Amino acid sequence: MLKRTEESKLTSWYFEVDRRLLGAMIVLIFVGMLFMISAGSVAAERIGQPWHFFIIKALPFYFIGLVTLFVASMLNKKWMLRISWLNVAIGLMLLMVTLVAPHVIKGSARFVALGPFNVMPSDIMKPGFVILTAWFLARMHEKYGADIFKIRDVWRIRNFGWWWYLAVFIPTVCIILKHPDFGTFILYFSVFSAMLFMAGLPLMVIPALIGTLGLVFVFAFFTMSHVHNRVISWATGMGDTYQVQQSIDSIRHGGLLGSGDDAFIKQSLPDAHTDFIFAAIVEDLGAILGCALLCLLLYVLKRLTTDALAARDPFVFYATGGAAALFGTQVCINMMSTLHIFAPKGMTLPFISYGGSSFVAFCLLFGMVIAAVREDKWK
Repeated sequence: MLKRTEESKLTSWYFEVDRRLLGAMIVLIFVGMLFMISAGSVAAERIGQPWHFFIIKALPFYFIGLVTLFVASMLNKKWMLRISWLNVAIGLMLLMVTLVAPHVIKGSARFVALGPFNVMPSDIMKPGFVILTAWFLARMHEKYGADIFKIRDVWRIRNFGWWWYLAVFIPTVCIILKHPDFGTFILYFSVFSAMLFMAGLPLMVIPALIGTLGLVFVFAFFTMSHVHNRVISWATGMGDTYQVQQSIDSIRHGGLLGSGDDAFIKQSLPDAHTDFIFAAIVEDLGAILGCALLCLLLYVLKRLTTDALAARDPFVFYATGGAAALFGTQVCINMMSTLHIFAPKGMTLPFISYGGSSFVAFCLLFGMVIAAVREDKWK
C-alpha cells in the first residue's frame, strides 16, 4: 500500500479518486482495444483494406480519449461546467451543419466531415448534455426548493426555469430525429426522463412520457422508411434480416468456449467492429467470456450508481446518475439489437465498439463524473 506522505496534486488525486470505477474503465478500454484487433481486421479485409486499417485509424482516438479521461478527472466543478458549455455549443453548431451540409453515411445525415474524420455531433455533445442537465436541476432545486415541477414561477418565461432548458433541448432532439436517427433520439429522451425522475418528477407522469415516446415512434414508423423496414423485419422475420441473422449465427457458432481461429461467420457481418462487435467477441471467445464482459459493464454501472447514491451535492447526484442512465441505456440498446430482442438501432457498445467521437465523448463524460465524485467526497 502506498502511504500519503505528501500533498502534491497527483498524490491527492490518486488517494481521492474512485479507483474502482477508474480501474474498471481502463480494463474496459484495453479489452475493447484487443477486440478491435480481431473484429476490425475482418471488417477491413472485407472492404479491401489491410487488416490493420481500422486499428490504425482508432489509435489516435484511444490516445486522445485516455488523455481526456485523466485530465478531466482532475478538474474542479467550475472547469467542468465551462467545458460542458463549450461541448454543447460545439455540438449544437455541428448539428446545425448537418441541416445544410451533412455527410451522409448509410442513408443517415447525422455526420459532419472534419478533414479525414467523420464526426457525429449527437455523440460529441453527450457529456455536456448530462453535466449541464445536472447543473440545471441542481440550480432549480437551489432556487425553488424540492418541488421544481408544480411551482408556477418555474414556468414563467421571465424567470430562470424550464422554458430556458427546453428551448435548447427540444430543438436538439428534433434535429437528431430529422437526421433520421431514432435510436439516438430514444437515448436522449430516456436519459432526460431518468434525470427528471431523479429530480422528483411524479410517477403519475410516466404514462405521459411513454405516450410521447409512443407518438414519436408512430410518426417515425410511418414517415421514416428505414425505421419502418427495420421494425417490420424484426417483427415478422421478412425483409432485410441479413445482418441480424449473421449476428445470431456468430453467437451460436461461438458456443461456450469460442471458435478461435475457426470463427468465420463474423467475416460476413458488415458491422462486426461497430454495432455488432459483441457478436464477433462471442464467436471468437465464447459465451462464458462474453458474459464476463457483460459483468464488467454491469460493474461500471454499479459503481456509477453507488457514487450517485453516496453523493452529498445534488449536482454530483444528478451528474453521476445521468452518466449511469446514459451508459446503461446505450449498453441495453446495443445488446438488444445484437441479440435480436429489438430492431437494430446503429448504436455502439461504449468503450468497446469502433467509433472515435463516441469513445472520446464517453471518456470526457466519465472523467468529469470521476472529478465530481472526487470533489464531493473530499473537498
